[in-house]
Amino acid sequence: MGTILRARWTQLVLGIVCMVMIANLQYGWTLFVLPIDQANHWGRAAIQVAFTVFVICETWLLPIEGYVIDRIGPRATVATGGVLIGAAWVLNGFATSLTILYVAAALGGVGAGFIYGATVGNALKWFPDRRGLAAGLTAAGFGAGSAVTVVPISNMIASAGYQTTFITFGLIQGVIVLFVGLLLQAPPGAKKAHEVAISGGGMMATLPSPLHDLTHDYTVGQVAKQPVFWVMYLMFVLVGAGGLIATAQLSVIATDFGVAKTPVTLFFLTMPALTFALSIDRVLNGLTRPFFGWVSDQIGRENTMFMAFLLEGLGIFALVQVANDPVLFVILSGLVFFAWGEIYSLFPATCGDTFGRKYATTNYGLLYTAKGTAALLVPFGSVLREVTGDWLMVLYVSASVNILAALLAMFVLKPMRRAFIRRSMEEKAQERIRDAEARMAAARA
Repeated sequence: MGTILRARWTQLVLGIVCMVMIANLQYGWTLFVLPIDQANHWGRAAIQVAFTVFVICETWLLPIEGYVIDRIGPRATVATGGVLIGAAWVLNGFATSLTILYVAAALGGVGAGFIYGATVGNALKWFPDRRGLAAGLTAAGFGAGSAVTVVPISNMIASAGYQTTFITFGLIQGVIVLFVGLLLQAPPGAKKAHEVAISGGGMMATLPSPLHDLTHDYTVGQVAKQPVFWVMYLMFVLVGAGGLIATAQLSVIATDFGVAKTPVTLFFLTMPALTFALSIDRVLNGLTRPFFGWVSDQIGRENTMFMAFLLEGLGIFALVQVANDPVLFVILSGLVFFAWGEIYSLFPATCGDTFGRKYATTNYGLLYTAKGTAALLVPFGSVLREVTGDWLMVLYVSASVNILAALLAMFVLKPMRRAFIRRSMEEKAQERIRDAEARMAAARA
């Protein structure tokens, strides 16, 4: 049993289970907003502040949480996260004021950050040879994990009330994460050599052993001083904000073109166009992460970024042109969703490849704050819509920033990262030579 638990695929599955358990904290929240308002009359805008608090705590605290995770391992941190997310939803169930709701959101954000950071970081460390696929599968648990609980949560809210639903699912999710988290393990320090794919000269340069053994392991302080990191950060913000702004306008587009309630039949299913489009979001948002992660393991990170970000930008442009056709509206909105969620597999894999395995959780935690930065930019989409009078310019901007990110990946990040990795390898080689010479001198003395 111990051998099975120490197997890296077992560790990956355990991490995915934990991610599925925290998916509702973000993607299931929308189901509770109206019932909370109907019961307490706090106002939807005030209630939604709790969601903002959750996102800020989940993203902006991740570098600190990553620092803790890298030093004490995933077991204690994920178990602690399980306690926090369980307590958060139970507290939501007993909340009698907005203040309590906000405190619960903060607890949930901290807990989700520990779980997200630890499971993605553990995947990066266990799979130096398949970082894209491992990070993608783990992130898919968070992206699509709520799909199986949407109906049960909705039904329980309708039959038993939102308070009981919060408490019941809070306890279930928290207890599962607590016990599964206690089974998580960090990989041993010395591992068998693997092949690590790194975007380099040509389509891909393949190194004959873990990058961890060939380059320095950079601390978060060192990473923050590297221009190549801030290029990644800018790209993450551009794609994250562009996708969020575009998807936020989806219902407006469907309504303005009069296709929102038009029945569409695809894959033997018939439902209104807007409902259909929103339904496939969660499925494709989960599938895209391991898919593009796996592709990046095969052809290189930047090459995959170029392809995915360009597809996202062109998909948004095309959606603007044919949104009056309900079938094409559903298909192209699905394409937009599919080409967006991959940032949560490509960027952690790229960060791990570039800055080493030892502090992978902390370093990705710093990069992941770009999600919070992107979320802060989303309201500017509404401002732009007010200024221009329609959503067309909003979507054109969203498409343009995705295309800009694609160009940055191929023509800026790729050569910068290749040069950075080469320099790091040379420095590590010189360091090993100096260590060997020092040992030889000590032996002669």
